[in-house]
Amino acid sequence: MSRILLLIGFTMLSVNSHSTTLNEIAATIQDQNKLAITVYHQNLAFIKDSRSIHLTSDANLLVWHDVSAQIQPETALLRNVTHPIEFKLQEQNFDFDLLTPQTLLENYSGKPITVIRTNPNTGEEVRESATVLTTNGGVILQFEDRIETGLPGRLAFPDVPSNLRDKPTLIASFTNPTTGQQELELSYLTTGLSWQADYIVELNADKSHINLNGLATLTNKSGITYENASLQLIAGDLHRVSSPQAHASFKRSMAAEVASDVSMQNDSIFEYHRYTLPRSSTLENNQKKQVAFLTARQIPVQETFLLQGQNYYYSGRHNQLNHKQNIEVFINFKNTGEGLGVPLPQGIMRTYINDAHDDLQFIGEDRISHTPNNADIRLKLGHAFDITATRKQTDFKKLPTATQHEQHYETAYQITLKNAKKEPITLAIQEPIPGDWNMLSESFPHKKLASNLAKWQVPLPAESEVILTYRVRVKF
Repeated sequence: MSRILLLIGFTMLSVNSHSTTLNEIAATIQDQNKLAITVYHQNLAFIKDSRSIHLTSDANLLVWHDVSAQIQPETALLRNVTHPIEFKLQEQNFDFDLLTPQTLLENYSGKPITVIRTNPNTGEEVRESATVLTTNGGVILQFEDRIETGLPGRLAFPDVPSNLRDKPTLIASFTNPTTGQQELELSYLTTGLSWQADYIVELNADKSHINLNGLATLTNKSGITYENASLQLIAGDLHRVSSPQAHASFKRSMAAEVASDVSMQNDSIFEYHRYTLPRSSTLENNQKKQVAFLTARQIPVQETFLLQGQNYYYSGRHNQLNHKQNIEVFINFKNTGEGLGVPLPQGIMRTYINDAHDDLQFIGEDRISHTPNNADIRLKLGHAFDITATRKQTDFKKLPTATQHEQHYETAYQITLKNAKKEPITLAIQEPIPGDWNMLSESFPHKKLASNLAKWQVPLPAESEVILTYRVRVKF
């Protein structure tokens, strides 16, 4: 296994050469006095880890335990908060070769070990010395009188190589101005930490109001646990430079924790929005944690229905359109009012409704983008069951043109709309008509929403059938 190195400073000093003259100073979780984590949407987090360490003056060799297994070494910065001016970093090494039976064996290639066999009949142990020839594709051992493949018994090693650590570790050499207890801060970017917004929408029985709850779902796959960290969540899209990543996968199943009594503070930073948890929290490795950041009740909503056409309807003959078309169902509300009126991070809104038996039922979900204050929100829930539309092309003509580079068409459609509900609704019909077009006739008035978009609002009484007809001329 390879070891990733980041060399920073003014001299190219070897940590291994320092270890012959300097004792290692360990910085462990027990030395930690502050941990701050800023989590972004894009599988990224910024860690600031402060620890109180007893340092000596002049040269020091520090072993910083419990850094993220997915740290981006090139982003790391170690500084002395207590005495920042004369603190001079010379070298940083990040050891990712973790101690496992395989890595231990690989590090003893070409070196002697002890092979221990147990006689199954007598229980007597026999020890032999052997040299590890190779571990490529299997283990080959050279004994005094033979060579064997595989693992003939238990293997005993005299010690653990200095480059193998039980956890990802930073080793730093630096010069320090004074002796005594001092605060060091290690900051770095890491992958393996991310968050997303998930929303629960409860629609009342008459579909006039909703209750909305927002949950921040944090996921930790970084390889370590973060104890009692202050957490900030950033909503927004960072611009990042792509770089290849190769990290081990984590197979342990996720645990879930919901903290519903937390109210987050929201403010802006640069072109993003920041949500700050009011208390410290622990992020276990391979865990999902949900924290409430939004609660709003009795938000007025409107249910709408939409039939969406296609632009190819207007440049040819279509005899096969005489079939039922799907009517999309939406609920619409505005990001304003009590509990709302704050920037909403992108995420999925899942909608539920109480049925006739007062049981909560899931009725659809939709994704919203980052939504500012006072913006409109429209959630697509699915297709209407009791509202149907059948489209039929009743006429099509290709008209003569002045030049061969022009194309003129005239086409007519009939859309039969049926409402089987026991209450009236209004159905919106949107037609993306291409080119330069002119509406020649219609049974209901349209509005031209854009250069290529016509919209009708057709009222459908309860248990009724209504027919929309129109004729349009299109020029390309």
